[in-house]
Amino acid sequence: MRVPLALIAGLAVVPAAAHDLRVFAFVEGETVNVEAKFSTGRLPVRGEVRVLDASETLIETHEIDPDGVTSFPLVPGARDEGLMIEVEIGDDGHSDYWLLTPEDIARGQDGS
Repeated sequence: MRVPLALIAGLAVVPAAAHDLRVFAFVEGETVNVEAKFSTGRLPVRGEVRVLDASETLIETHEIDPDGVTSFPLVPGARDEGLMIEVEIGDDGHSDYWLLTPEDIARGQDGS
């Protein structure tokens, strides 16, 4: 019996999708908080958080804590342009990002 190539390709994608990384970032006052976890609920053991400006220039990096979170002071000028928060976990290539818009930052600084 011959199995169509499209069916095989579709099945090959399922395991990878089951372990997608999810990233969430938000601002509280003058602090950026980042949370990362896999779609299964498992927390990453290690990883790197990259903070980029609106022109996608790397500003700084941080290590993610063993509980899948990290916090750092709000970058000067971020309220005007926003930030991209990228998280990459280990050597297995899992990564995701969150965009903090100027509106998100202002809301977090204002406490609303």
